Order: sequence, then C-alpha cells, then structure tokens
Amino acid sequence: MIKLGVLDQVYVSEGRTATDGLYEATKLAQETEKLGYARFWVSEHHSMRALAFSSPEVLIAHLAAATSSIRVGSGGIMLPHYSAYKVAENFRLLEALHPGRIDLGLGRAPGGMPLATRALQQDKYVDINKYPQQVLDIVGYFHDKLPAGHPFEKLIASPVIPTAPEVWLLGSSGESARIAAMLGTSYAFAEFFGTPGGEEATHYYNTHFEPNEALEDKPRSMIATLAICAETEEEADRLARSADLLFLGIRTGLEMPYLPSVQTATDYPYTEMDRLHIQQIRQRRVIGTPAQVKEQLLRMGESYNVSEILINTPIHDPEARIRSYELIAKEFGMTGK
Repeated sequence: MIKLGVLDQVYVSEGRTATDGLYEATKLAQETEKLGYARFWVSEHHSMRALAFSSPEVLIAHLAAATSSIRVGSGGIMLPHYSAYKVAENFRLLEALHPGRIDLGLGRAPGGMPLATRALQQDKYVDINKYPQQVLDIVGYFHDKLPAGHPFEKLIASPVIPTAPEVWLLGSSGESARIAAMLGTSYAFAEFFGTPGGEEATHYYNTHFEPNEALEDKPRSMIATLAICAETEEEADRLARSADLLFLGIRTGLEMPYLPSVQTATDYPYTEMDRLHIQQIRQRRVIGTPAQVKEQLLRMGESYNVSEILINTPIHDPEARIRSYELIAKEFGMTGK
C-alpha cells in the first residue's frame, strides 16, 4: 500500500490570524501523527500575506517538539538563497534534537516574488548552476565526508552526531529530476503545482538514478498533491471552493490575503474566464468521498511510479480539514497510535 504524508503551507484563514494558523498547523501535525501519516512537511514562501510563516527550519523545530514520532521536514528550503554550511548546521541541530525524524527537502525556486529574492540575496552573488554542488556540500557536512581538496574540508557542521536528516530534492520539472538522479538523493515532485511532465520526470529519475554511498542505494520518489475529502461528493466540492479561489488568485495575479471561507468563495463574482481557470485547476485536484480519493491517489501513485504521496489540504474550517485526513487514513486502513 502507498505511504501517505502531509504537506502544510500553513495558511492564514479568512477571519483568523497568523498565530491561529500556526496553532492549527501544530494541531494538524499532532492529529495526523495519531492517524499514522509518515511525514509532515512545511514549505518556504516569502512575502505572501496568506501564509503564516516563511522560515521552515524554525517551524520544524516547533512541530517536532510538539510531536513524538512523525517525520518533520521542509518542502523545502530554497537553497540558492543560503549558505550550504548554514543549512547543514540548522538541520544537523534539528536532527540532534529529534534523531531519526528530520527531513531536508531542498529546492532551486525562489519561493516568492523578485523583490523578496532581491532582499534574501542582498549583497550576494548567486549562481543557480552551483545548486548541485551546494547539495553535495550539505551531504558532506551531514556525514563529515567533504572530499579531499574541498576549500572547507576541515570544517565541522556542529553538532557532530551519528545520524543525519534524509535529503530530498524537490521540483516541478525534469531538470530537478535529472539533478536528483545524478546526485543520488531522494526526489519529490510538486504535482499540485499543475505543471505537466511529472510522470516523465519521476520516470527519468527512477531509471537514471546513480547510487550515493552516503545517501540512497536505490531510487526513492514521491509526489505532493492537493486532496480534499468529505463524506459526500457535494460536501467535498463545497469545501474545495476555498482552494479554488485561492489558486485562481495565484494564477491570475490577484493574490488573496488569506485562505477564503467557503462563503466568500461561493459569493465571489467569477467571470467566464475565471470559471475556465478553475475547471483547469480542478483537473489536478483529488476531491471527493473517501473511496473516490483513495482510487485517485492509488492511480496517481501508479502513474508516477512512486510509493509515497504527501497530501496538501487547504480547507478553511480546521475541523473539516482534520476530518479530511481522518477519512483518507481510514479508507487506506492506516493504523496510528
């Protein structure tokens, strides 16, 4: 059976605050741990009013401390903004605090608009082509195996510990799959972005994987998708309207300052073009009853040839959101605590 996890972007819901959103994320991590979900990942985005945070490493520390067994990680750290050494130090510390529970997902994307990128990279020259070397440097720091002749060969990423976080490369393109296969890391495809070519990307990764003695000896891939589940099709469709309007704003450049309520989304004055956009967006969504959601997730897992799926569920009502994960867990026969 396919393994399921959680991807939480920690939205600020309409009528609530960022603090509320962070509280809801903590409760969701605790509840999904009880249900038997394998991972709980948080993303990195900057200068977006609808999101309650922009620093995944800080939030990971909080979420890992609030749970006891679920793996907690980044989906992901946008590495070109940062020093590989500092990222290695941060995540080694997290691993020392929570051994065997920390995942480091890495991405090449900016995670925000150009102005945020300029601020993050102020007075710094960034060469995106150095991304593969940055990844290898992090692996070297994690395992105290920087190659001979490396300029930082004798440098230690504290604390020195016997375990290391899992390293995943994230992407929504074939290029990220190529780099992950070449470096021998695990690979996660952002299916919920709606970018075509995901099946080809994961196939390339699985067939061109080169083992890394410090990491993986065989390919390991997963996808992240958006799924909303309820007892009836009608209720699932109703709950999904909030995400429809949120992602419509992202697509059309009219960014929402929050995750809208179902009522706001229902009352919104959609144009015919808006409805066409939503229809297209819905083609990449898993929405329905438990049986329908299970069927679609299993079909996606087979199509992408992955053994793990992270589920992102932007529902305005926090209790309905937890219920969605409960229904999916029950349908898959998951056994938690």
